[in-house]
Amino acid sequence: MTTLSERRRSVAFIQKEGESWACFLVTFVAQEGEWHGYFSFRPGHGEVAEDEIRTTDIFIESSEAEIHEKARGLGKLLLAGLLDSALHTQSTNGLGGQKLRGRFRRLLKENSKEIAGDWAIDATAPPNATEIDRLRSIYSSYRLDQVSHFISLINPDDFERTVDEILAGESIDFLSKDRVQFAMMVVDHIERLLPLPDFQSWVQDFLTHPEAYRLYTHTLHREGRLP
Repeated sequence: MTTLSERRRSVAFIQKEGESWACFLVTFVAQEGEWHGYFSFRPGHGEVAEDEIRTTDIFIESSEAEIHEKARGLGKLLLAGLLDSALHTQSTNGLGGQKLRGRFRRLLKENSKEIAGDWAIDATAPPNATEIDRLRSIYSSYRLDQVSHFISLINPDDFERTVDEILAGESIDFLSKDRVQFAMMVVDHIERLLPLPDFQSWVQDFLTHPEAYRLYTHTLHREGRLP
């Protein structure tokens, strides 16, 4: 549980199954006056506190400096082991919804970038009204980003239950050949429920405020956090 007195320090980035995890050392003072410390891990697609997983309180010392000293002696191999342990604890505690939500958002992010490219960091000017095909690509990317943003705001367990309802009990195995088919069924269902603008309305707003859209896309794709 997060406390107001918690302090966070970035420790390392760990690669696991093709995904980068940020590792933080978190310290705080307990009621007894002793300093506690644990490690928290955030996946590359994570933007909110719920996306993080943590170890139990590993360090209990009389000062924060002692915890920092001990933490400095841990290499990436041991930190990766702690990440594996935290992931195992998460799965045995029935927190699969968090992982499912993250996989959906990563799939949407990759597809969004494939459709429109990295237009938000392109040094050239945004497309103009005559570049209809380019605008349609960015519009399609925008719609996927809106679905991804919406999914990130849903409680992981609620999202897992929603996916079950949409798929009528069918499960998604992201290692199977059917993963995209099932995933897009869910995405299409959510997209139809969102109050998204039609293409013409979006184009008018995009051409009027291109920098706002550029900042939104850059923050979501490049900085890995919610705008």
